[in-house]
Amino acid sequence: MLTEILAQVSMEALQGDTLEAMLQGIVDCVARRLPVAIASIILLNDEGTHFVQEVWSGIELNLPGDLPWPVTIGASGRCVRSGEAQLIADVETDADYVPGNGQVKSEYLVPIRHRAHLHGVLNLESTSADFFTPEVCAMFDAVALQIAGAVHLARVVRELELANRKLEQLSMSDGLTGIANRRSFDRRLEEEWQQHAQEGRYLALLLVDVDCFKALNDACGHVFGDECLRMLARLCAEIVHGTQAHVSRYGGEEFVLLLPGCDLREAQRLGVDLCRRIEALAIGHPASIVADRVTVSIGVSASRPDPKQPPESLIVVADRALYEAKAKGRNGVVALPCA
Repeated sequence: MLTEILAQVSMEALQGDTLEAMLQGIVDCVARRLPVAIASIILLNDEGTHFVQEVWSGIELNLPGDLPWPVTIGASGRCVRSGEAQLIADVETDADYVPGNGQVKSEYLVPIRHRAHLHGVLNLESTSADFFTPEVCAMFDAVALQIAGAVHLARVVRELELANRKLEQLSMSDGLTGIANRRSFDRRLEEEWQQHAQEGRYLALLLVDVDCFKALNDACGHVFGDECLRMLARLCAEIVHGTQAHVSRYGGEEFVLLLPGCDLREAQRLGVDLCRRIEALAIGHPASIVADRVTVSIGVSASRPDPKQPPESLIVVADRALYEAKAKGRNGVVALPCA
């Protein structure tokens, strides 16, 4: 029987999509296969100071207070503090027992431990005072070991998923400015292009280039130049805050703003506003041939995307517009429609 139960516990552990679903499947299995009134798993926080999650199965369970609660109270807390299983043959005589159902007569609590790490407590309660014989307790000890392995594996998987998500976020961020990077932009452009093609809406783009940036670096140093890029990135993000726009560093001293649902006129108006606000920052530029402060040139393009055309066509037109803006003396905005 023990082998069958352990096999079923393993099956439940494999079938749960989340840690909570896995634990619920396990306690349901224990309550269904064994004559216990209540089966519950109570998990600890990483520090081992508080119980933070509980799943249970069986008869009604009404515990006083809500999670989290400290391991300094209750029989479950005593199990954690001692690190040993706790057999309560008569719950009415145990000072630490916290009643959850008046029908319960006895309780057995087992540490859920994987190697040296204590994950929580397996709690079994019975309406019979003599249910927890040494043989029954040994069976639940084995079940607790099985649960410990499953919990450990689930937490490892969760940590890996979080780590992968963080790595994905880092791979999409520009290390210098903190905004999205070129890779992120390329992915977002592809997504927005397809979506706007289906919806028949305009999609616009601002390509922003810092005027005479190499001369700024040469005159003031790369540390100053880097701080300048960070300030411009913040302003680019600020000017479209609260919208669906996507702001990224395109490369070097270039930024790109992708503007969903925005036509050419609206995008040009935003470009002019951004150009003026950057000039108003009054970041000194002693080597500029344009002004005594940092300025930018902006190329603007907009289109109702055609699914037969590549998304890069929006960039090509914006790049041509940017070239015209520079040819006209820089510190300005040129907008061109896509063919």
